[in-house]
Amino acid sequence: MYIPATGPGSRKPAVDKRFNRSGVSHISEPVTTLVNNAATKGGKGKNRNKNAAAGTGATNGTASNGGAGFSEVDLEAALKGTLAPAGNPTADNSLGLDIEANDVGYIATVQMGTPPRDFKLLMDSGSADLWVGGENCQSEDGGDCGNHVFLGSGSSSSFVDTKQQFQVTYGSGAVAGDIITDDINVAGLDLKAHKFGVATQETVDFSSNQTPFDGLMGLAQSTLSQQQTLTPVEALSKNGLIQDAITSYKISRLADGKNDGEITFGGLDQTKFDANTLVTFDNVNKQGFWEGAMTVSVNGQDLGLKGRTAILDTGTTLVIAPAADATAVHQAIPGAKSDGQGGFTIPCTTTASVALTFGGQTFDINPQDLLFVPVDQNDLQGDCVSGISSGNIGGDAEWLVGDVFLKNAYFSTDVTKNQISLAKLV
Repeated sequence: MYIPATGPGSRKPAVDKRFNRSGVSHISEPVTTLVNNAATKGGKGKNRNKNAAAGTGATNGTASNGGAGFSEVDLEAALKGTLAPAGNPTADNSLGLDIEANDVGYIATVQMGTPPRDFKLLMDSGSADLWVGGENCQSEDGGDCGNHVFLGSGSSSSFVDTKQQFQVTYGSGAVAGDIITDDINVAGLDLKAHKFGVATQETVDFSSNQTPFDGLMGLAQSTLSQQQTLTPVEALSKNGLIQDAITSYKISRLADGKNDGEITFGGLDQTKFDANTLVTFDNVNKQGFWEGAMTVSVNGQDLGLKGRTAILDTGTTLVIAPAADATAVHQAIPGAKSDGQGGFTIPCTTTASVALTFGGQTFDINPQDLLFVPVDQNDLQGDCVSGISSGNIGGDAEWLVGDVFLKNAYFSTDVTKNQISLAKLV
């Protein structure tokens, strides 16, 4: 999620955007410590909201024994921070989405420069700037920006520095650098002299050798852009290379073993979803995020949370809810516990059905997706850190909904119509 310090969309929620990029080496740590440190490098942590409901360690009801427990496949990926390559996309103008670790993030490969070279980019519907590391990139902790692919005049004859600067701060991590133009190719579509950023400074969140991507492609609306330039999908549409500025996502679940994640530019991949379940609704956000009105239920019971909205963000791993809402959700999950500091655990064997409803269509979150990591890596049927946490996004009624939910729906955004679509997967 894009969180500039000033300018359009300026507000900084006290939550980390991404988690577990460097792998989890000590899963048996206390829950709050684990979640706080999951996205850190070199001991440099981020602040999170600490204003959870009272009742530290309180348990809600009796746990169900119906679930299989935490996936061994996910555990190995969390410990090693692996990158699972995607299969071939099934639609035109599409790229496969590699899976980072245990469904932490989703990464596509695009070509940049002359001659063109491959760059791995995190696909992020919650920000609006494209950047990669520059050839002179420096890390905040000293040294270079790690084992990544870099772009500059030394590697690309079409590289032009505009002599303008940019800076972007995310929920975890920040970059700063130069605005440039260069040729890029996205899913076989050529954009000549596209304007974007090369980072000359990166926080360790991005510069670490363990970060498996070279940059980030923001796909919110360009009104949010700190570089004040069109997003790639908007530029593709403006240049007539796609019919409309539509971006569609099918993000996959590592434990399923399908690796069929895909991002499509200019339309929807009809083979990925049930057309009878497709709903389209207005974007209610005025800043450039993708946000829709929603209701919340657990095990079929509406929680009565009125006037709620959710920013849909492929670049955020978890679901972040206001403290009172996160507490209400977990009070309805048997065996859930609060740590009193904004985090929760739930039984790794939970069969609880948490569902979000948009546009009149209800989308259930697979109970497997509610399990972020086990509290104890040696007990995969014990307690797990919940994939729903608490934090202050934009007030008492606004949620930040990441991959924990988005793995369970086909997700599409339309810049021209300022609308969002969701459908059930097939």
